[in-house]
Amino acid sequence: MLLQQQLLLLLLLLLLQLRLLLQLLLLLLLLLLLLLLLLLLLLLLLLLLLLLLLLLLLLLLLLLLLLLQLLLLLLLLLLLLQLLLLLLLRLLQLIILPLLLHLLLQLLLPRILLLLLLLLLLLLLLLLLLLLQLLVLLLLLLLLLLLLLLLLLLLILLILLLLLLLLLLLLLLLLLLLLLLLLLLLLLLLLQLLLLLLLLLLLLLLLLPLLLLLLLLLLLLLLLLLLLLLLLLLLLLLLLLLLLLLLLLLLLLLLQLLLLLQLLLLLLLLLLLLLLLLLLLILLLLLLLLLLLLLLLLLLLLLLPLLLLLLLLLLLLLLLLLLLLLLLLLLLLLLLLLLLLLLLLLLLLLLLLLLLLLLLLVLLYHYYYYYLYCYYYYYHYHYYFYYYYYYYYYYYYYYYYYYYYYF
Repeated sequence: MLLQQQLLLLLLLLLLQLRLLLQLLLLLLLLLLLLLLLLLLLLLLLLLLLLLLLLLLLLLLLLLLLLLQLLLLLLLLLLLLQLLLLLLLRLLQLIILPLLLHLLLQLLLPRILLLLLLLLLLLLLLLLLLLLQLLVLLLLLLLLLLLLLLLLLLLILLILLLLLLLLLLLLLLLLLLLLLLLLLLLLLLLLQLLLLLLLLLLLLLLLLPLLLLLLLLLLLLLLLLLLLLLLLLLLLLLLLLLLLLLLLLLLLLLLQLLLLLQLLLLLLLLLLLLLLLLLLLILLLLLLLLLLLLLLLLLLLLLLPLLLLLLLLLLLLLLLLLLLLLLLLLLLLLLLLLLLLLLLLLLLLLLLLLLLLLLLLVLLYHYYYYYLYCYYYYYHYHYYFYYYYYYYYYYYYYYYYYYYYYF
């Protein structure tokens, strides 16, 4: 009997030590859980930042598209104006200039004035044509710059999408790790409860040897409950693995254009299927899985500063890209202001040309009317002069004939 009590006391001490070890392990798992939660929050913040950057880049892309449409419309307008000036120059060459030359020669104006007027009109038209060509070249340069900006924005969007996909994968892995940690915590709590019950049983055995049979029955019930809980945990792990399998299938469907990634995903699917098959074999090795998970978490803690440094470098790169985009947009705005100033100058020159043509038409109308008036009176008096001349000549011969007849 004394030997039995000593054995029970020794067993009680061992159970107490095991309980202390389980408590330490529970504290360690809690610390790891907190670290994973912090890392998860950090990844969520980075994900929000990437989403904001994506929205900003999309807005910039829309703005550049609108500017590109505006520049295309301006280019079309300048080409139409250039065509109009060419038609006007052709009209001046074919109709107005010969008419003006004829009228000025009829009015006996100096030829120097005629040459000066012709040279002035030709110089104005050539100047307008040169300005239009300069504006067209400037618009083409602006279009090229806009295309470069669009390419840069598309590249940045692609980089951000890749980063977003990477962050989503990291979040998924962290969620799986958190679920596994929670399951392990639950398992440790159940083990502690079981140890407490065993301690109570030992105490009862020490105090009440008669209740040994009843306590053994309770212990068997607890063991059965623990086995049921382990089965539930394994089913939960199976469900999680199936969820991961479905997610990988979804990624496989989304990235079907990339052959290499598709092969990698197929390999991952095969690995997951192997894990599903092996999961039935590791039911007896649950403690070994717990140790491997702890090693994995420790490795993750060791790699955490490297991940933070990588994320910081990515943020700095994104900031530099945004600054570059802002500088390019400022340059684009300056070029647009210069373009507007040149357009205003072109409109002023066109207005001056129209006023000059209007003045020329008024002068032509005036001189043409004066020329017709003079021409009319000249031929009118000329007609009367010849009429009276022939009239007197006729009477002169008439009298001469009668005079000759009578004599």
